[in-house]
Amino acid sequence: MAAEEVEEVYSVWAIPPEGEVRDRLRRLMEGLRSDHGGPAFEPHVTVVGAIRLKRSDAVSRFRAACEGLRPYIAQVESVSRGGFFFQCVYLLLQPSPEVIKASEHCCSHFGYMNSTPYMPHLSLLYGELADEEKEKAIERVKALDQSICKLCFQVSTLALYRTDTEDKTLQSWEKVTEYNLF
Repeated sequence: MAAEEVEEVYSVWAIPPEGEVRDRLRRLMEGLRSDHGGPAFEPHVTVVGAIRLKRSDAVSRFRAACEGLRPYIAQVESVSRGGFFFQCVYLLLQPSPEVIKASEHCCSHFGYMNSTPYMPHLSLLYGELADEEKEKAIERVKALDQSICKLCFQVSTLALYRTDTEDKTLQSWEKVTEYNLF
């Protein structure tokens, strides 16, 4: 008899393109971690937040959602800070109709209901920092890459990640699968 599949927490991420854009983001993230600590993670924009599902269900919903999407453009608007661990310091993206529509489309496939309006962002640093430290981190981002607020990139890859939000080390986080949009 097959083992019963357990429900775990999954998220859908928009992955910045390989090459210059992703390298640039990784350099910023590494610079911030060297100054402020925090766990390492891949550059991404959360499209569907943490949702509890069985793996096979998460994978099939992910594939169905991706099949209905085309590549889209993401434009950085500003460097900002948030009030909790997973939104410590981030790049706020313009909430363009394409970006919002991609999230709404995927969320509908997952039956995911946002508790707050979707705020597209690309986290640069996870952590529990005081506001003054977050401000220093924002200044460091601007010093490391003066034109980061002009960054514009095409999202043509989505990934399904297992993301146990209780694990602040991110050691249990794992890429399950990815899909190239076309």
